Amino acid sequence: MRLSRYHHFTYREVPNDAVVASHRLMIRAGFIKKVAAGIYTYMPMGLRTIRKVEAIVREEMNRAGAVELLMPAVCPAELWQESKRWQFYGPELLRLKDRKGADFCVGPTHEEVVTDTVRQDVRSYRQLPFHLYQIQTKFRDEARPRFGLMRGREFIMKDGYSFHADDEDAKREYWVMYETYRRIFGRCGLKFKAVFAATGNIGGTLSHEFQVLADSGEDAILSCSKCDYAANVEKAACLPPAGSPSEAPRGLQKVATPGKRTVEEVTAFLGVPAAQLVKTLVYVADGTPGAALVRGDHELNEAKLKSLLGCNELSIADDETVTKATGAPVGFAGPVGLKLKLVADETIKAMANFVTGANAADAHYVNTNAGRDFNVETSGDIRTAIPGDRCAKEGCAGVYEAHRGIEVGQVFFLGTKYSHEMHAIYLDEHGKEHPIVMGCYGIGIGRTAAAAIEQNHDADGIVWPMPIAPFQAALLRLGAEVKDEAERVYRDLLDAGVEVLFDDREERPGVMFKDADLVGIPVRVSVGKKSLEKGGAELKLRRDKTVQIVPIAEVGAHVKAIVNQELARCRPDQPE
Repeated sequence: MRLSRYHHFTYREVPNDAVVASHRLMIRAGFIKKVAAGIYTYMPMGLRTIRKVEAIVREEMNRAGAVELLMPAVCPAELWQESKRWQFYGPELLRLKDRKGADFCVGPTHEEVVTDTVRQDVRSYRQLPFHLYQIQTKFRDEARPRFGLMRGREFIMKDGYSFHADDEDAKREYWVMYETYRRIFGRCGLKFKAVFAATGNIGGTLSHEFQVLADSGEDAILSCSKCDYAANVEKAACLPPAGSPSEAPRGLQKVATPGKRTVEEVTAFLGVPAAQLVKTLVYVADGTPGAALVRGDHELNEAKLKSLLGCNELSIADDETVTKATGAPVGFAGPVGLKLKLVADETIKAMANFVTGANAADAHYVNTNAGRDFNVETSGDIRTAIPGDRCAKEGCAGVYEAHRGIEVGQVFFLGTKYSHEMHAIYLDEHGKEHPIVMGCYGIGIGRTAAAAIEQNHDADGIVWPMPIAPFQAALLRLGAEVKDEAERVYRDLLDAGVEVLFDDREERPGVMFKDADLVGIPVRVSVGKKSLEKGGAELKLRRDKTVQIVPIAEVGAHVKAIVNQELARCRPDQPE
């Protein structure tokens, strides 16, 4: 492709709203253009990378036995009402009416549509299992779209759905997809981790996220220092404390704590460590208030609490609800005498004589003890794990270490969440009805490209991994006097099967070099008067500072060998 005929422009200015590297560089390098908040046009150069990611995804999904289809972007409300997500999905669901006043939404995901599609055809266990997938534009009305393609409102996603007669076969496919995703992201040239994850609005009982490791990642990840256990911080399991309280209960005492509301203020005032205080956090689950107890130096994990309670909606109560439930201002809630359902983190079991709020302004209790002063209705792991916590894997002596990651894919074991609500059933060999068991599998196509930039860039621009680079080589013609030699190299590169972008513009060499570095094409070939005097063309890898001279007649074969070598480095069996 000749750059003089290609619709491509680069920019020196950094967009005001671009915070992360991928957003800045994709705009500056001419890969995307903003249309509205969180909505972008994929420019020709950016679309080439998008299509390469899609091609890898298609190849691996097809290899795994999945079959591609394409569902509509606009979905009728009645399907979402059947699954009960019309009420629960929230403001991220873009809702609209047609000219007749019927309700629709722009699909953020397609569990409802695919379940409806399948239930029209499947009757017998003999028609199971199978796996359908699509690559399609989605829309989620994010409250704060940011970071370019990392958190946009409109985005391209691969979403797949598998259908099975029982849990065992559904879980078999789940692990097939787990390995397929490892192959996909390995082939994209990314360093990643597969981590246990919460299921969120999608639902289900088992999930893994695939996280591209990058310091700029939004997600906190914990992995074990000794074994292969890894999880999103929302999902990382915390071991229960060993043993019972080590000291005898002392008498409950109410003490004045004037104006002391926060953990830091209360513990400093009373001269106790944060680990000796229990926070009482009022929440609202499916419209009903309750209270969660966690140690003062720990944070409540809302995803774990929601899972433990089995509720659809969970939120921390507002100030008015807290005051109404406790009779005290925010900051003084406590479990003693509180007429709410109490849910406690397991660490509370090992505590004695701790500090709690007294449900009265400017007062706390000291020497509080569970079982004597209040009763817990439910206990479980409801705190957020932190670096240094013991690994939860049985028999492991490791501790958690922290990483940052960008979620690019997620796999879910759904079970019968959607098939039960939407009556997608099959008949077994005895003619008995059963709901179809389902799995769900998603990959953010644009997000994968953006994550690759977050992981691979420098001060000069993008450093694309070879498999998803828009072009494999950039050819720079440095001056009109070397036109014949540059044209020969261009033909040789094309004949060798190299995807080459030929910068044949009448530009200064400095501009060409800066643009090539900004765009990040993996191999740069420069033909100029000085290089010819040295014996050929200059050849340089984008990720390397070394420049070598290659005879003009050998450039095509030499570059092709580099391309093959770089592609081979991104093997599907790449370890995490």
